[in-house]
Amino acid sequence: MSETTFSPVDTSVDWAVRKHRSLWGDAWRRLTSLNTARAGMVIISVLLVGALLAPVVHHYDPKTDSSLRDRLKPPSGEHILGTDNLGRDVLVRLIHGARYSLLVGIISVGIGLLIGGILGLLAGFVGRGLDNLIMRIMDIILAFPAMLLAIAIVAVRGPGLNNTMVAVGVVFVPIFARLARSMVLSIREQDYITAATCVGVSRFRILFRHILPNTLSPIIVQSTLGLGSAILWAAGLGFLGLGQQPPKPEWGAMLSDSYKFLAKGAWWVIVPPGAAIMLAVLGFNLLGDGLRDALDPRMQT
Repeated sequence: MSETTFSPVDTSVDWAVRKHRSLWGDAWRRLTSLNTARAGMVIISVLLVGALLAPVVHHYDPKTDSSLRDRLKPPSGEHILGTDNLGRDVLVRLIHGARYSLLVGIISVGIGLLIGGILGLLAGFVGRGLDNLIMRIMDIILAFPAMLLAIAIVAVRGPGLNNTMVAVGVVFVPIFARLARSMVLSIREQDYITAATCVGVSRFRILFRHILPNTLSPIIVQSTLGLGSAILWAAGLGFLGLGQQPPKPEWGAMLSDSYKFLAKGAWWVIVPPGAAIMLAVLGFNLLGDGLRDALDPRMQT
């Protein structure tokens, strides 16, 4: 009777696979295992697909989309979400308006991340006078309430989508700058940074090869959460008439145009854009919370 033999190679290979498993792959598995994160991804995916496919599926010209004979009609088979005060289909404007609201969120966070991230990295890594100068400027910006600062910037530059993105982006600059600086100050005191310095690794390589990759997790989480805030602030500017200008659809502008008809019982002109803003903010917040748990090193086993 032959004896069963066990090959040590299989065990070592399995151990090596587990050892060299991608950290980002582990984070993705933890993210997709969270119910809240999955719900956020579903909401965001639906909004993104609708925004991307809307121009392909349905050509929309806001300058000619009006029919006074159909104004303020309630939801029906012809107009699923009814029509507004100019007879425009609310559902069509809602879907096409998602492009502008999501674009504002993405570009605004990108501006804040790029400028604030670079300033925060330099302040934390170089230190001394540069750190003090950058952080005092960030403190001055943070001294202004976010919405009032955005309103002031748009008021100076003029209303419009581009100026809205710039205004909201400026609001995010000190947030990302302070976050990046705090991460750099923490990481540069680690033993592996000291060891790299002792063996003669250049400061440029230490910053971009060792420090920057280790700051990505909290920055990604903050960026995701910031998208929801940017959409909300952009909608607020649009509601005040400082965002996207008529006749182009934008969720905040749709609220501004329709809230006065709520007293007439035309609830369908204000509920859909308000619900869209709420779902967008909720989706990014749920995804951001999931990313925070998935990228937390303490969650790794």
